[in-house]
Amino acid sequence: MSKSLGWRAAIVAFVVLMSFIYLMPSFTSDFPGWWSNILPRDKIHLGLDLQGGMHLVLEVGSLKAVESHLERVVEEIKRDLRKSKIRYVELKRLGNDRITLTLMGPEDKDVFKKMAEADYPDFDEISVPGEGDHPSFELTLLPRAKTRIMKMAVDQALETIRNRIDQFGVSEPDIRPQQDNRILIQLPGIKDPKRAVELIGKTALLEFKLVDEEHSVEDALKGNIPPGDEILYEVTIDPKTGRETKVPYLLKRRTLITGEYITDARVQFDNQYNEPQVSLSFDARGARLFEQITGQNIKKRLAIVLDNNVYSAPVIQDKISGGRAQITGRFTMDEARDLAIVLRAGALPAPVKIIEERTVGPSLGKDSIEKGFKSMIIGGLVVVIFMVIYYGLSGIIADVALVLNILIIMAGLAFFGATLTLPGIAGIILTIGMSVDANVLIFERVREEMRLGKTPRASIEGGYSKALITILDAQITTLIAALVLFQFGTGAVRGFAVTVSIGIVAGLFTAIFGTRIVFDYLYVKRRMKRISI
Repeated sequence: MSKSLGWRAAIVAFVVLMSFIYLMPSFTSDFPGWWSNILPRDKIHLGLDLQGGMHLVLEVGSLKAVESHLERVVEEIKRDLRKSKIRYVELKRLGNDRITLTLMGPEDKDVFKKMAEADYPDFDEISVPGEGDHPSFELTLLPRAKTRIMKMAVDQALETIRNRIDQFGVSEPDIRPQQDNRILIQLPGIKDPKRAVELIGKTALLEFKLVDEEHSVEDALKGNIPPGDEILYEVTIDPKTGRETKVPYLLKRRTLITGEYITDARVQFDNQYNEPQVSLSFDARGARLFEQITGQNIKKRLAIVLDNNVYSAPVIQDKISGGRAQITGRFTMDEARDLAIVLRAGALPAPVKIIEERTVGPSLGKDSIEKGFKSMIIGGLVVVIFMVIYYGLSGIIADVALVLNILIIMAGLAFFGATLTLPGIAGIILTIGMSVDANVLIFERVREEMRLGKTPRASIEGGYSKALITILDAQITTLIAALVLFQFGTGAVRGFAVTVSIGIVAGLFTAIFGTRIVFDYLYVKRRMKRISI
């Protein structure tokens, strides 16, 4: 028994030691150099309701994603028609679910129908009356394909926003999809809400387009825009005066290469003015395309366009190989860093609109913390006093187990990287009661055994063995409910479920395993004659 008691005591001591180690970063950040290499440094993260932060609800313009998909399909059909040497009069997108095509002659009608059936299964192909001998077709996107594209747009937007926020450095962000193509974002402890909103909402569609130097920008501004061209602006803001300057550019509408080929984007400083710029790296395919584009357009100006804003339009002096490029402009360090983040994370598949924005101030978080911990302390003290008065020495043992239980819960939150929320504090208070409830069941069973005239040792063994099934039944069913809440709940519900789940496991450990060690030591090893219960 003494050997078994020693091992059990060592297990409890190890759990207590590890709990203190995992809780240390939550109380101090002053660690020796060797600590970070060996021991954990993550502290308990506070949720939005405790430390303040930002609450956003975004709506993804998924119909725009469908339109973009149709535009890409139009380009694919153009390539296929050229490859098959099929001449056409007109090919364009119509609305957000149709593509219309008018062929030059009836001889290509059957060829196109076979091509559409084979290569474009997501579309219904309908022949419509054409003008004269020009057969016309209408390709309608199937409803299931449209739904799939819209869902994919939300999923991609969710992942892109998550990547941006992770690189922005927000600890414990809560990002999840909601109904109606919406995304819920909670950013606890955010220091610069305006910058975060700009970072999240930026579409970040990077395009490289040629500047049309054959036509006059002034004429285009008067309304005489050449076919295939568009006017975009370079917007600069003087950091000293705040004055905004807009410089118009006449660009070829055709995009030569996009940011989809970017593998990395880093902030660097140019050698001439020591100003921040963003250095881009392309993948193998993007490097080949960029080398080909620059090689074919030497001495021409290539505009770098992000979300329809021109950042720069340098002259191509020579063919650029190696898959690298730079975006220059009058950036601040934060602007350059944020631009690099959105380019690394990728462009949003569709624009997003903020439909709800709420900032929780730190005063509310502080007030919530104070009230939450006050309620936990008051509830805990009431339980502690009751147990001492009603059960004597056994009540003191249960109270020690209760303190150990709270210690393990807090260490468990740090270990799993969970976020402590106000409902989480409520969960801790609930588990305090459940932990004491387990001890009450054990103590009442021990009392029953003592009434039968059994010895202290036999009473303790009988009390623990008979109460075990009842305790496990109650605690495990509650644990299952908490796990279900965690799996299917959101936000505050999950915070509650986390602390309840950890608290149940900790409560079973302390109530059944921890207190039994003390009773065995006092009444088996030390052979005390009377149980104070």
